[in-house]
Amino acid sequence: MKSVPETFGSLVFDDRTMKARLTGEVYRAMKQTMKKGQPLDPKVANAVATSMRDWAVEHGATHFTHWFQPLTGVTAEKHDGFISPAPDGGVIMEFSGKELIRGEPDASSFPSGGLRATFEARGYTAWDPTSYAFIKGKVLCIPTAFCSYGGEALDKKTPLLRSMEALNREALRILRLFGNLDVQHVSCSVGPEQEYFLVDRELYKKRRDLIYTGRTLFGAKPPKGQELDDHYFGVIKPRVQAYMEDLNEELWKLGILAKTEHNEVAPCQHELAPIYSTTNIATDHNQLTMEIMQKVAEKHGLMCLLHEKPFAGVNGSGKHNNWSIATDTGVNLLSPGESPYENAQFLLFLIAVIEAVDEYADLLRASVATAGNDHRLGANEAPPAVVSVFLGDELTAVLEALEKEEPYAGTEKSEMMLGVLTLPRFLRDTTDRNRTSPFAFTGNKFEFRMVGSSNSIACANIMLNSAVADTLRKFADELEKSADFDATLHALLIGSLKAHKRILFNGNGYDDAWIEEATKVRGLHNLRTTPDAMKALLEPKNMEMLLRQKVYSETELRSRYEIMLENYCKTIVIEANTMAEMTRKEILPAVTKYCAAVAEGAGKKRALVPTLPCAYETGLVEKLSVLSDQIEKSVEALEGTLVKLSTVSEITALSEAIRDTLLPKMAELRAVADEAEVMTAKEYWPFPTYGDLLYTVFR
Repeated sequence: MKSVPETFGSLVFDDRTMKARLTGEVYRAMKQTMKKGQPLDPKVANAVATSMRDWAVEHGATHFTHWFQPLTGVTAEKHDGFISPAPDGGVIMEFSGKELIRGEPDASSFPSGGLRATFEARGYTAWDPTSYAFIKGKVLCIPTAFCSYGGEALDKKTPLLRSMEALNREALRILRLFGNLDVQHVSCSVGPEQEYFLVDRELYKKRRDLIYTGRTLFGAKPPKGQELDDHYFGVIKPRVQAYMEDLNEELWKLGILAKTEHNEVAPCQHELAPIYSTTNIATDHNQLTMEIMQKVAEKHGLMCLLHEKPFAGVNGSGKHNNWSIATDTGVNLLSPGESPYENAQFLLFLIAVIEAVDEYADLLRASVATAGNDHRLGANEAPPAVVSVFLGDELTAVLEALEKEEPYAGTEKSEMMLGVLTLPRFLRDTTDRNRTSPFAFTGNKFEFRMVGSSNSIACANIMLNSAVADTLRKFADELEKSADFDATLHALLIGSLKAHKRILFNGNGYDDAWIEEATKVRGLHNLRTTPDAMKALLEPKNMEMLLRQKVYSETELRSRYEIMLENYCKTIVIEANTMAEMTRKEILPAVTKYCAAVAEGAGKKRALVPTLPCAYETGLVEKLSVLSDQIEKSVEALEGTLVKLSTVSEITALSEAIRDTLLPKMAELRAVADEAEVMTAKEYWPFPTYGDLLYTVFR
């Protein structure tokens, strides 16, 4: 068995492989392209393509693909074989620099929000040389961007790369003002923690709702949920441990820095956390992680659920987006150092992030808005839909001193006294953690906790990068024209802090009192649903910022508004149709069959002893009969609503109608169906219950 260092990156055409296989001249040219974005000479591209092909074929690859991330939220690939006919009737393996650099998939069938008509099929994929190629199965995968024939971005990677360049450009301006001439590049890094559920595959196959929608649309609460908190960080069961071991190995082969694994709060829920990577690479890796998670699960007789809320009544799943910015000289610009109050450069970047989050909180909320994530954020579950920033006690005290222009006394680290002499003593951190905060500072990074477990992290980081870049632009504009840098910087920091401190909150984000204070006193957004949140994309202030930073064009922004709302509508309509089908084909037949069986049993008892009252059976039959009628009435109302909604064509009106009329009908149907489940004998219920799904994996 290979060691972890031998396994890691073995299926990646990474720097080690390039250095070993490319000539010195070609390798240096590639590094310049990767570091500075310089275009590749065709001769260099051909040399890289030849080496890449030879390496891939040696590892068993027969095909190559331009691997990209369209606006579907998942990845896409079209496989082309390396084979080319030879004069002797055989084949040779070919792969050119042109094929490496550019591909031409059909663009008409991907979501475009009106950017492309069906007959306008041509689209292009362009190699992203900053993200290493890798082998998946027998296919060489080349990470690429995806655009239309007219040059509009049809993917998530292109705007992400643009936002990274915007952040680099504006951050460099700030660093130059502080006299830092050594830094040539500023990059943002992300470590996305991935939460997920594991359920038994055979049970999964018996639930149409899980198959069609990824979440359970019906399900009564089991006797035990997460009340005892005994699953969190608990002993990992052998079946799950075996899955995690295989998953780690597959991820390590692809150069993905999977590091931490543990049980999460809900039964059957787990988490995987990687080490930080540059944001576009982290985005690629997270998409791969989700794909590999599901593939490995099937090998173990499991199914990996990535939906944000697969089960009602227990915690849903998120993806904590740990974001930081650093220089190519190794300096983390969000690291406070030993004396954050005196570190003016750190304070500027910190306050820039605070202002950016406050100014564009609605954009950040929109970046994570999906039908699935609404079940978490709208329900005030980790975290709530209100965006706020947690800094902790020390940094809060630092900023309060700055605002009041008073000396900062400092927070002395105290020693933890655990009361047992044999236990080591250690210094307590000067700031706690806040799991209820949507945007929390955690030492030298910010943790954006609103991203949904199935979301691409690209969207959140596009908006975060862009917002921070534009705030840095504003700061740089003011400082560059100043005759007195120190005085202007001092006034700028205090002015920004006073204007945007409303976004700072260190308390319990779940508290209803906070939600009321946030919205009614502080004027913060509480965008509970996707139709509420997506309007932020078309707000003039937000559009102007994204256009100014050249992250999106206006047509690209409008297309994404259409695409995201269309996805929301289609998702919920699919769920509603699934509910109707399950109700008519499974639930109603099961309840009526059980009701008839109970009535028949009562009749047989009375035939033997005519004086028996059979009160239990009679009462149960009456209750089930009433419930059956209520279920029938509810499913009819749901189907009627679907018919009415089918006549609504305008996407904004449709999304709001679905939110206001369809979702309540779905909730009504679920309530009576779940009540019927509680009263129906287990052998009659047509599909696995919550108890089956949440606890079977542990056997």
